[in-house]
Amino acid sequence: MENCERRKFLGICLEGMASAAVAAVVYPVYRYLSPISGQETSGKVMFQESTISEGEAKFFQYAGSAAVVIKIKEHEVIAFSAVCTHLGCIVQWQKDKGEFLCPCHAGRYTAQGAVISGPPPKPLQALPVKVANGTITIG
Repeated sequence: MENCERRKFLGICLEGMASAAVAAVVYPVYRYLSPISGQETSGKVMFQESTISEGEAKFFQYAGSAAVVIKIKEHEVIAFSAVCTHLGCIVQWQKDKGEFLCPCHAGRYTAQGAVISGPPPKPLQALPVKVANGTITIG
């Protein structure tokens, strides 16, 4: 009888330690892949057009999450939320292919934010952008 209670107690301890170990691994991975949350909900982001070359992307924080602007050609830029519409991972710009790639589940988007392949259910969210006097204004 006493051995049965001891085994049950040890089993509960082992389950608790295993759960703690899993949480210690999963939580940092989750925080790394999820977008940065913030309190900011509006505002404008401005920077010089000369900081981006043609075909390049610039990532920045907008309204509390990751965003990206791409310079299509001189004085023509487009901006998007850099948060994948599938599970909220941050997309990466692949200049050589001219497309975005989501590292979580290999979702792919065109330079215009449309879904090419993978699990994303909808395109990247477009952001209002304007170029005037050599300054790019998002928002």
